[in-house]
Amino acid sequence: MPLILGSQSAVSTGYSIDNCSRWNIEGRMERNFAAGDPDTWTFSCWFKGGPWGTGYPKILQGVDPAVAADNADTSLQFNTSDELTFLNWNSGYDGYRIPEQGWLDVGAWYHIVLVYDSGNGTPADRIKMYLNGAQITAFSTETNPDADQDSNFNKASPQCEFHLGSHFGRDTGGRFRGYMAEVAYVDGTVYAASDFGEFDEDSPTIWKPKDFSGDITFGTNGLYLDFADSANLGNDVSGNGNDLTESGFTAADQGTDTPTNNFCTMNPLDNFYVDATFSEGNNQMVIANGTKAYGTGTMGVSAGKWYWEVKMSANTGSDTDEQSLGIADRVATALTDSYAVGYPANYVYQSQGRFVESETTTADTCPDSYTTGDIMMVALDLVNDKLYFGKNGTWQCSGDPTSGATGTGAMSIKGTGDVDTSGFYFPLCGSDTTSRGATWQFNLGGCSAFDVTSANQDGNGYGNFEYAVPSGYLALCTKNLGSDGG
Repeated sequence: MPLILGSQSAVSTGYSIDNCSRWNIEGRMERNFAAGDPDTWTFSCWFKGGPWGTGYPKILQGVDPAVAADNADTSLQFNTSDELTFLNWNSGYDGYRIPEQGWLDVGAWYHIVLVYDSGNGTPADRIKMYLNGAQITAFSTETNPDADQDSNFNKASPQCEFHLGSHFGRDTGGRFRGYMAEVAYVDGTVYAASDFGEFDEDSPTIWKPKDFSGDITFGTNGLYLDFADSANLGNDVSGNGNDLTESGFTAADQGTDTPTNNFCTMNPLDNFYVDATFSEGNNQMVIANGTKAYGTGTMGVSAGKWYWEVKMSANTGSDTDEQSLGIADRVATALTDSYAVGYPANYVYQSQGRFVESETTTADTCPDSYTTGDIMMVALDLVNDKLYFGKNGTWQCSGDPTSGATGTGAMSIKGTGDVDTSGFYFPLCGSDTTSRGATWQFNLGGCSAFDVTSANQDGNGYGNFEYAVPSGYLALCTKNLGSDGG
């Protein structure tokens, strides 16, 4: 299946999506419907995140609140197996689809187009689902609506409600958690995926967005969210004025992690001991007291120069030393011991103030200690095999990330040709004994988990960082991977 992730740099040219919205369990957007067409509508959305797993979180829901006790709703949601599901329920299933295919990659953007067209003479075509440009035709569960069966959209009598990222009951279990971009809802017209995206000319397996703003007839209840206004993320730019009332969002929930420039996040599927919980678009990692866990990022690099930031916003437990952040040369899943001694090539900055290479367990005691509230800087130079750490704007050990082969103040790391390394390095953080707990907040450039008061970008104009990015270093995103290696 064509995905937008990794080194698929073809998405960096042509039409560009500039902004996304980040959704946590606090967030929801909603409005009431006017009289429209409950039998015919189209929904298009790009999304990224997961796993979801519990609570049936919804991307989209239309509900008749007058009969909510009977669950009269129409939803696009995830089930407990992280399967994307469509259902239309009116005292029974009047349309139900669960695709056979599985596709969860927490580091990738996906495009879903959902068409409801109960007036179609062919029952199987009354619901259509497209994923990344391809129509889904194989379903593990398939129930088709009767001819002209109403959905719970576009009704004014009784007046139905439109919910994005949440549901009528408004409990936190049913809320979407991740990112959305380029959301469009069309009242009364059937469109296909090709009206919202296209396959790349040079890489025809890559599905990418296209500018559809002048080609869509949105209808009475139609709307288009581009998330360009950080103070009003529910702003409808279709021309209809169908703004969504938002709750639980701040300006910090606008990001630049989009389908046309995918940023690295932390990877909840690579969560050693499975003792961490993730939020803030998988950029916040909470390790509870009495557990141990560590995790890595969704993007590994083997060349180039890279920069990111990490804040330890809580440091708890009976022993608050030896919290660690840095890089790992492979994912954590296959290991059987704590991360500080588990990798052949793992380099960390520990909170008591030392640099540690796990293979040798030798430590450099020159750096300062760090604690709750400190913002740490990481500069990874894979041109010269050097790693630099900073704290609150100051590079440790008199470090100079622009010193090249000299490596002033740096840790020397194994070259990618070393037989003991995988050749790729991933962002890493965690706690390695059960006497500690911590909350880690990452800023990998796309949508920071902590508030950024400055606005520093890399030399290519990407990212949003608290401190100045060293010359020649870049944010971990697909446009940089495509143009500068990795």
